Amino acid sequence: MKFSINVRVLLKDGVLDPQGQTIGRALKDLGFDSITKTSTGKLFKLEVNAETEAQAKTIAADAAGKLLANPVIERYEIEVSR
Repeated sequence: MKFSINVRVLLKDGVLDPQGQTIGRALKDLGFDSITKTSTGKLFKLEVNAETEAQAKTIAADAAGKLLANPVIERYEIEVSR
């Protein structure tokens, strides 16, 4: 069975995000004063062949832990759909 998986990689709390800060300043300069915080991340879209949703999630988590995210400064979230 094929599963569509989104792996969202974000910086851990406390890690500086200069790109997010630059984007935040640019948004304020463009008049978006109601936006009070910005941060950056990455989204990986995977298609996984697996017997079960749990197995597909395990495969995605393994990929995220080994390649997609830097475990020292990043965390990841996995969302599975069919």
